[in-house]
Amino acid sequence: MRVAVSQFATSLNAQENLATCVCMINEAAVCEPCLIVLPEFCNTLFCNEVLDNTQPWYVDHNQAWHEALTLNGAFLQSIAAQAKKHNCYIVISVTLRRDPLRDHQNGSIKSNISVTSCLFSPLGKLIQQADKPVLTGYENDFFTSASKVSEVVTTPFGKLGFLSGCDDITFEASRGLALDGAQLLCHSMSSFALDQSSLHGPARACENNVFLAAANKVGSLIPQQPVQNLIPQEMLVGVGQSQIVSPDGKVLAKLNNNEEGFIFADIDLAGAGFNNKCRPDGTELTKQRRPELYQHLTLPMKHQSQHEHVHEHELAQAHKVPATANVAIFATYKSNEPAIEDVCHYIENNLSDIIQLPELFFLADKTVTHDTEQLAQVGSLSELLINQVSAVLRPFQYVCTSLVIEGMHQAVLISEHGLFATQEQLHFCQRYQWTALGDEVKTIELPLEQGNINVAMLTADDANIAEIVKVAALNGIQLLLVPFDIQEPCEVEYSLLSCAAENRICIVAASREKSFSNSFPSGNTNNSANNGTNNGTNNRANDNIDNQNKNKKKLKPQKSTGLIASLTPDLTLLALCKSGKFNGYINQPLVKHQHGKITKALIHPAVAGNKLMATKDIW
Repeated sequence: MRVAVSQFATSLNAQENLATCVCMINEAAVCEPCLIVLPEFCNTLFCNEVLDNTQPWYVDHNQAWHEALTLNGAFLQSIAAQAKKHNCYIVISVTLRRDPLRDHQNGSIKSNISVTSCLFSPLGKLIQQADKPVLTGYENDFFTSASKVSEVVTTPFGKLGFLSGCDDITFEASRGLALDGAQLLCHSMSSFALDQSSLHGPARACENNVFLAAANKVGSLIPQQPVQNLIPQEMLVGVGQSQIVSPDGKVLAKLNNNEEGFIFADIDLAGAGFNNKCRPDGTELTKQRRPELYQHLTLPMKHQSQHEHVHEHELAQAHKVPATANVAIFATYKSNEPAIEDVCHYIENNLSDIIQLPELFFLADKTVTHDTEQLAQVGSLSELLINQVSAVLRPFQYVCTSLVIEGMHQAVLISEHGLFATQEQLHFCQRYQWTALGDEVKTIELPLEQGNINVAMLTADDANIAEIVKVAALNGIQLLLVPFDIQEPCEVEYSLLSCAAENRICIVAASREKSFSNSFPSGNTNNSANNGTNNGTNNRANDNIDNQNKNKKKLKPQKSTGLIASLTPDLTLLALCKSGKFNGYINQPLVKHQHGKITKALIHPAVAGNKLMATKDIW
């Protein structure tokens, strides 16, 4: 199917907005799409940002009611006519009156108005209404949230789910739709931040094996008014960046500007969907899920601490979180005993607080663990490693990796005293199908010289399960340690980074280097862009398929490893804007990718756990 997304500006004049929508639909229809996705708040101009105590963008509830549409009104009937005219599906996000009438003029009384994604069929019929489930900022003042979960819609091409606004900055909304069978997420946005298009959107696509079609606003998101806001009006501008993303996180088409226009891509939904996904090692996503581990996300977890080795100084520091910590990733290219010796030599010559090693770092071939005899040898090597590594570690220095202990694959922390903490693998994966699984994610109170850090460890595929990362984050960790074996580039390009941002935690993840094919997604390469011009001329979309095929030269394999993700300073958006440091990103992690044998960085655990920048109230 061919999917098009369009971006444009709106005003507080509904007739102007309808004319803009019809114009943009007509332009996008030139490429004969099966589906067109339009931005959020297509009928009005609204910004949800709560920045100061100045007046919201609507004067009162009378204005909110006046701006909102009715289902049988001229605005939506015109959109229905466009869907029928161009024989395509159209997704449009608008504010809808849910009360039958407002028979008073008291501007302080709120009416029932929803922010709704409407899906029109090629027959011109309204076949789905998906009310926005979570309202943010000023939206809470003027609108009401959905009373029921949005349903997935089946079309001849596949199953569609609907996202609105900042639904993508956490995993829940997308995951729910994917579990219900969605293969394409249609996302209508009205955002001035770049985080969604650069990080969260692609993360939601690849972690659920779905396509994403995201349409964003351009132009001012607030009325031009004389009120002096603490945030300059020129910063509250839709950034565009509308895009279509494949299930592996690759951008198939994108408008890399903030001008009016549209893009399209040809996609095939046949293999998309959470239920159709297999990891490269053969693990099925549906077999990995363990809902029983995620049902009680807010319950306290058990804290693991080896107090027989904790000194009085460490106990006194228990409530102090260090501002920074030195971390390092070390990846040996050797195997077995030489790999252990290589790590010990590195430890003796480095002062990093925490040294992160890949999953079973001393094994180049993980399949040897499938043999009972060789698995026993791996267990013996694990014991040897603990003894040799602990002998060279300094006080307040730790090594994290994964080992085989008592026949189970586990993440471990090793201190100068030996085995400090363990974490059993929690989710099934084909690489370690022989291991028993743990039933809880543990938090570890880790003493460092300058204070204590709450840490969790996840190994194998566990850190790719967004639910279990949130379980750890909600229970107060500042740092997540991940010894893993990378299976797909999107794990480090998007998934782990999105987890760090949305949960406000530092992440140190180490893997043996892998090479991946750096090619276009199969069968999905047709895309084109049409940007509006100043003279209003209707530009025709040029199909560049032939040119793309000519430009598909042999590409070097993409090498992927791990990363160190720290956090931006503990600043609000308001402070960033007032200081002139706002660069378009609200909550982008500070990233250093693993490179070569040694990768070092400072992390900032003291600013972790402040959920101010992770909540939806800032979007």
